[in-house]
Amino acid sequence: MIRVAAALVVLGSLAACSLTPDRQTPVRFVIGVSHANLTEPWRITMNSEIQDEAALFPGVRLVVADAADSAARQVSDVQRLLDSGIDLLIISPTDSRALTPAVARAHHRVPVILLDRAVEGYDYNLFLGPDNQRIGHLMGAYVAQALGPRGGTVIEVEGRSGSPPVVDRSQGFRESLANAPGVAIGGVVVADWLRDRAQDAMGQLFATHPRVDFVVAQNDAMALGAYRAAADRGLTGLRFVGVDGLPGPDGGIDLVARGVLDATFQCPTGGREAVDYALDILNREPGIPKKIFLRTRIITRPELLDGAALPAPRVVPASRRIVLGYAQTGRESQWREANTESIQAAARESGIDLLFRDADQKQENQIKALREFIARKVDVIALSPLVETGWDDVMAEAKAAGIPVIVSDRTARTRDDSLVTTILGGDFVEEGRRAARWLTDKAGEVKDFAVVELRGTEGSTPAIDRAAGFREVLAAHPGYRIIDSADGDFQKDQGKKVMAGFLRRWGTGIKAVFAHNDDMALGAVEAIQEAGLRPGIDVMVVSIDGVRAAFEAMIAGKLNCSVECSPLLGPQLMKAVKDYALGKELPVRIVTEEGVYPQETAQAALGGRKY
Repeated sequence: MIRVAAALVVLGSLAACSLTPDRQTPVRFVIGVSHANLTEPWRITMNSEIQDEAALFPGVRLVVADAADSAARQVSDVQRLLDSGIDLLIISPTDSRALTPAVARAHHRVPVILLDRAVEGYDYNLFLGPDNQRIGHLMGAYVAQALGPRGGTVIEVEGRSGSPPVVDRSQGFRESLANAPGVAIGGVVVADWLRDRAQDAMGQLFATHPRVDFVVAQNDAMALGAYRAAADRGLTGLRFVGVDGLPGPDGGIDLVARGVLDATFQCPTGGREAVDYALDILNREPGIPKKIFLRTRIITRPELLDGAALPAPRVVPASRRIVLGYAQTGRESQWREANTESIQAAARESGIDLLFRDADQKQENQIKALREFIARKVDVIALSPLVETGWDDVMAEAKAAGIPVIVSDRTARTRDDSLVTTILGGDFVEEGRRAARWLTDKAGEVKDFAVVELRGTEGSTPAIDRAAGFREVLAAHPGYRIIDSADGDFQKDQGKKVMAGFLRRWGTGIKAVFAHNDDMALGAVEAIQEAGLRPGIDVMVVSIDGVRAAFEAMIAGKLNCSVECSPLLGPQLMKAVKDYALGKELPVRIVTEEGVYPQETAQAALGGRKY
């Protein structure tokens, strides 16, 4: 692609421009950018990265608005951007809840990319941002290791109170420290992401709590403010950690290099990626996911002094085709068959050579396939792990061979996080939540509503996460209780067998069944019928996957709701593989788009289903 400079218009001092600055290239796309503010260093960097990346594409014009931390102003900014005729909106919301209606209205007119913060619901095209809970976990693990068995007192310096990054980072941090011996959080300071406020607040805290071992700030600017407050009081021996890892004077990298901070956790702004994906969306490129969580890494002084850096990404020469090895779990369900078809079709359409192996529901067969791929020196390995554990050795072998491993559909838990390059698939926890929300909304607030659960394969990620999400929502509705739960192995026959056992034990006391996939739900439907009851009426049935047979059962009135878990991951996987082959760093997680289909919508939706 030929790349030239893009035009930039700042909303508020609007200087209309119909051509890019070279006055030769006609404007092809106008992208509106709505910032929460342009005062925090991290957000200033985000804006610069958006502008720099847009300047590389021909015919792209930016219209930028700064909400100055006012949700009301940002709502107005969004409307003004839409009225100016933008083709796509990139927005970093000031307040997730307050901006939800404005983002939904915008999404009805143009594609919307959410940057840094999401909104409620799913009325947008793509979310790009950090995994803030993971950042908190990494910070907690670092502090616990640094303090060692003797422990110590930690002060947490938070950004704007109640904002999603603050909540998630704090939650992850505290979860990580929960089992750290002797580590105590001695206080929390709220400094709104600003250095001066952190310096003032920490100065007051140090006046009454001079014995502090670690200060953990949720951005580098506040960490610097805390450091200066300690220096003003002549306190020594304190250690400081921040987040952002920005370049430049007093940026996180500089502060680590000077020894001001022990460490900083790099938090990408997503500005460059937002522009790249905006162009992909506008050009109707395949493989656009729903959510992308950008990669975070720790930066410490020893690494900087040693010149340590990530190895240069491997670039596959344009003169040859990319080779991908894929290890599938098996053919246990309609969903899995659709997943296999999607991967094979997308590889053909992308011009990628695919080595495909079916493990027949055996982990040892998947491990054997991975070793075959390593021996054949493929460019990328992908797999859908049958279970979460047991992958450390073979994935370490892939890493030693310089081959990235992409985990698709399910999660592999390894001792070394770097063994997995990225995770691609649905949000299983959210799928469980959606199933429970539908059930509680449909049945209403009741005094005693008995639910039985058909779980997926024991130890598999979807079984673990869907159960967790379902229980999380039910916990807020005390009238609902799970009276029985058993493994149905994601298979129809097993689901029928387990459901028959539930009915023998509990009879008409069962009000609903929650199945971790449609195949088990369809088996449960047969068991309910054979027991002389009416599925969908006497016993409500809610499940996950959204396969065609489930829609047919809903149309027949025998299944009440299916929460989508799309098996059509092939395009997203091939995009990730091609991005890697071009030398791009892959995000830590890629989440595909999914919906909820109650019985009432099944007939209208069936015609557009691809599986």
